[in-house]
Amino acid sequence: MHITAEDITGLVLAGGRATRMGGIDKGLQSFNGTPLALHALLRLAPQVGHTMVNANRNLAAYESFGTPVWPDGLADYAGPLAGFLVGLERCETPYLLTVPCDSPLFPLDLASRLAQALEREDAQIAMASGAEPQKDGSVQMRAQPVFCLLRADLLESLVRFTQEGGRKIDAWTATHKTVLVPFDREGDAREAFFNANTLAELHALEQQRG
Repeated sequence: MHITAEDITGLVLAGGRATRMGGIDKGLQSFNGTPLALHALLRLAPQVGHTMVNANRNLAAYESFGTPVWPDGLADYAGPLAGFLVGLERCETPYLLTVPCDSPLFPLDLASRLAQALEREDAQIAMASGAEPQKDGSVQMRAQPVFCLLRADLLESLVRFTQEGGRKIDAWTATHKTVLVPFDREGDAREAFFNANTLAELHALEQQRG
């Protein structure tokens, strides 16, 4: 079956503690005048048929973005997998695409390229791989596990994994057929998957092309 945008629900992950930003609500920090999570939502919406946000604080602020907002079902800020879980529980399409709120320059063709790879490989999960600058100036390709296209029927598997105490994305995805999709074509931005963990990094990202 050919995967279309309408088959995909996009989920912005904004439910973390943001400890490296001093515990402030990262998704509501300004990026070029727009809250980070809203910026991610606006970048994601044209690529998918439906959208929602995973957030655990300031829910009214997130609800003002005009899309459904769902807090974690797991206690104690259980990390991105808690967001994956609530997304799969609420997803009414065959596929769920997750993106974090703190990588504002993610590709505008993320959904289509992940979907093509998922179809081609008959996989259950398609995960982005992006360039990551190293301290010595070189660049290495690295898996970006919070940028995942998931089959919605993986819900039962993830419920089981988290109930058994699992919290690491790669430990769960390793149990399913996963295709890694490199974003290293000519024209792909090297900073596409860079995430802002501190306010200084966020301000540095604002200087990049939005």
